[in-house]
Amino acid sequence: MTENRKDDHIKYALDQPEFYNSFDDMELIHSSLPAYDLEEIDLSTFFAGRKWDFPFYINAMTGGSQKGKAINQKLAQLAEACGLLFVTGSYSAALKNPQDDSYPSRKSQPQLLLATNIGLDKPLEAAQATIEAVDPLFLQVHVNVMQELLMPEGERKFKHWPAHLASYVQNLPCPLILKEVGFGMDKRSMERAYQLGIRTVDLSGRGGTSFSYIENRRSGSRTYLDQWGQSTLQALLQAQPLLDKLEVLASGGVRHPLDMVKALVLGARAVGLSRTMLDLVESHSLEEAIEIVEGWKADLRLLMCALNCQNLADLRNVPYLLYGRLRQAQGQLEEKE
Repeated sequence: MTENRKDDHIKYALDQPEFYNSFDDMELIHSSLPAYDLEEIDLSTFFAGRKWDFPFYINAMTGGSQKGKAINQKLAQLAEACGLLFVTGSYSAALKNPQDDSYPSRKSQPQLLLATNIGLDKPLEAAQATIEAVDPLFLQVHVNVMQELLMPEGERKFKHWPAHLASYVQNLPCPLILKEVGFGMDKRSMERAYQLGIRTVDLSGRGGTSFSYIENRRSGSRTYLDQWGQSTLQALLQAQPLLDKLEVLASGGVRHPLDMVKALVLGARAVGLSRTMLDLVESHSLEEAIEIVEGWKADLRLLMCALNCQNLADLRNVPYLLYGRLRQAQGQLEEKE
């Protein structure tokens, strides 16, 4: 292991091999006679109490080290230039070390669409301190049970998490988003979160960065759990009955605008990208990264036009086909409930 766990995460995230990605098991049905001009396509969306111009964002990744600081600076520059929401990695390192300057803040960058992240193991006072320090547009609260269990230094007590979540809902001044970390949030957990007062979740499924893989590389054991969890689109399909009352965001394995549109067709309000954004800022200059992201916006409009959709609400009516694992799994969980 390196001296800094956060740097381990960056290293193994970039080195991770390609695993099964559920987006490849979904096909969208093209429309030959669209009713809209390209310039009429509206990419805006709404979640966490506000309107956003684009239905994708930079999801939580890193912080707490000098390498993390450099990456966050690049991501913040990219987000500000492109008008994207940027969610920082877990703020826990800064809570432990007040001298930690690896996280951006809206106090110093008021034009930045910034949110931040902490783990649900943290008590209410830690969440309040995070909000005071960062002034985020919302607080993303991550649940990462399997990652904690696989980390030698990880958490081993979990039964207080629901009480923490309820206290966050009752006492924090900004919107909350409950986020998985790549294991796929199941329907029952979403229902329980709703009962506790949560109205927005990021189900963050398997298919992208695997924290099982990362922690198994760090510890050198349990590689049979490298692909633990529910895939992103499988989790999103299971969430369908909840979409009328719960704002659902999707992340985990999103590689390009076609993946984004597939998640939006299945009802996601927006789509988060982590590994793809990390690769982008590590492999390209800022100017090149900006050009690529602006190209993604253009491609989203192109795809929506080809699907005869003027806005995100229209995407919910797009017909699609499922193949492979996604198709095989349909109905199985409902049969057990």
